[in-house]
Amino acid sequence: MKGPRRPRATASMADVARLAGVSSQTVSRVSNGYAGVNEETREQVLAAMKELGYRPNSAARALKRGEFRTIGVITFSLSSTGNVRTLEAIATSAAAEGYAVTLLPVAVPTQDEVRGAFSRLEELAVDAVIVIMEVHLLDAATIMLPPYVQVLVVDSDAGEHYTVVDTDQAGGSRTAVEHLLGLGHHTVWHLGGPEDSFAAQRRTDAWRAALAEAGRTPPPLIRGDWSAESGYRAGLELAAQQDCTAVFAANDQMALGLLRALHERGRRVPEDVSVIGFDDIPEAGSFLPPLTTVHQDFAEVGRLCVQAVLRKVRQDDPERGTTLVPTRLVIRESTAPPSSPGR
Repeated sequence: MKGPRRPRATASMADVARLAGVSSQTVSRVSNGYAGVNEETREQVLAAMKELGYRPNSAARALKRGEFRTIGVITFSLSSTGNVRTLEAIATSAAAEGYAVTLLPVAVPTQDEVRGAFSRLEELAVDAVIVIMEVHLLDAATIMLPPYVQVLVVDSDAGEHYTVVDTDQAGGSRTAVEHLLGLGHHTVWHLGGPEDSFAAQRRTDAWRAALAEAGRTPPPLIRGDWSAESGYRAGLELAAQQDCTAVFAANDQMALGLLRALHERGRRVPEDVSVIGFDDIPEAGSFLPPLTTVHQDFAEVGRLCVQAVLRKVRQDDPERGTTLVPTRLVIRESTAPPSSPGR
């Protein structure tokens, strides 16, 4: 009795056709997922592929179709919640469109690194590239993205030169400040993100503008690095400011560290100090107290990124410009009127 046929590492389409008793054209139709092959024949072909260890040449099929159905993603940081959740949303939306995602993190955001990243993505065969910007690079004269690659940018103000999708950073920040002023706080302190972050700068600018429009003088800006630890260090400083009754933190992680510092220094939240974050991470409702925060719709950002870059690939919508995804304020228990009105 013969044992099972041993898989052949170099099995060809013709080998599969012979084993299945069909034509090479039928094997091709099955491997490409085309209709018109009856189920019994399809099962025979798939069984032959499995037995021989045959894998369709996806690269050759892609060249024949003129597309690879793969989107490259370049990101300069995977440490921030915003970038990770945006990447997750892009991957989910791409999969829904039948596209795979190839991720290429760039550790050092320089011209050479960016150029090398695009070169590597070309070798990996992608149809387009989404660049998740966390630093001010596209505005620098030294950074030039290759003009022959279909590119979409997230989190940047480069809409004059590229297609950009971003959260409405300014609108969300303005809503946060107006909420605190509306509760009766005389002014709002700001725990900002890192200086080289576009999102952090947008939020800081909007904080200043909202206070100026309300006739209030902005307190000194305090910066963190998006981490809870930096929020804790800043919180120790803010806790010592007795006239500080409201703080807008540029993200939820820093707000978490801030809450800990205020608690350790005996400043009650929200009775003594109201705190608002930004992002609305899944854990925000489990903070103590539950955190009032600005909700970012990362799923919508990812969906719009994929839709826009695929329109560019199909040449349906090559226009440059910026699409802003609205935010909304989620009010929980970390904000309240000041205990001494008018402070």
